[in-house]
Amino acid sequence: MAKVLIATEKPFAAAAVQGIKEIIEKAGFEIALLEKYTEKAQLLAAVADVDAIIIRSDKIDAEVMDAAKQLKIVVRAGAGYDNVDLEAATARKIVVMNTPGQNANAVAELVLGLLVFTVRNFYNGKSGSELMGKKLGILAFGNVGRNVARIAKGFGMEVAAYDAYCPAEVIEAAGVKAAKNQEELFKTCDIVSLHIPATAETKQSINKALVGQMKKGAILINTARKEVINEPELIELMAEREDIKYITDIMPDADAEFKKFEGRYFSTPKKMGAQTAEANINAGLAAANQIVGFIKDGITKFQVNK
Repeated sequence: MAKVLIATEKPFAAAAVQGIKEIIEKAGFEIALLEKYTEKAQLLAAVADVDAIIIRSDKIDAEVMDAAKQLKIVVRAGAGYDNVDLEAATARKIVVMNTPGQNANAVAELVLGLLVFTVRNFYNGKSGSELMGKKLGILAFGNVGRNVARIAKGFGMEVAAYDAYCPAEVIEAAGVKAAKNQEELFKTCDIVSLHIPATAETKQSINKALVGQMKKGAILINTARKEVINEPELIELMAEREDIKYITDIMPDADAEFKKFEGRYFSTPKKMGAQTAEANINAGLAAANQIVGFIKDGITKFQVNK
């Protein structure tokens, strides 16, 4: 009998845990639960005899994999998977998956909520501006980017996007203008929303030279990964240009420095994109179904390592 571990330092909602249990047990598998653990040693002990692990932002590195002698699959309930060592997993023939799209609407709604909050001067009582008629640039047109575009058009915004891996005709078919490159996107948009993953190619890529091309009064919003921001350069740019705002749901390492730009910077206390009851449940159930599909039928549709 396959054994599946839910290992979540920050637990799923109770309804999600119950749903996952029902899917796993219906498949004839055993379920184990490790929540709110405080030491890595607890995780190492819990994985000793499991075939599959469902995680959220929990780190699964080579040490964890070596402690899990029977491990065949890790599913990250969410879109990002940089908390899993893909190279180590591939070397040990462990499949790693994510659950793309399950959190997409939640993140997209947060983007527009943060933008309303920003253009209304953080609700400080002073006159602000409207989103209608503003040009929004979306960097990466995946599940989240497409949902951001859908909602932004409802606000009456003009929407453009650039994605190095998504054909221009696909972007245009969604009623969104396809920018030729990311430089064009930053130059022509009033607001740029980041939805790129943290990869060797993208880390530190949002820098002074790129953001500095934005229009006067520009807003940069990041609900992707903090690693894509070159924080020292963005701080330098914001010191030079008093018109630029930076909004994020991933607190920067240099949060104290950014806070000096009063009225032009805001960060949520912790990452909030997927923090809705619906997204929490959707991602957890998707993870459970993917594990069942993999163990029973070898389905690897959402595998992110090769």
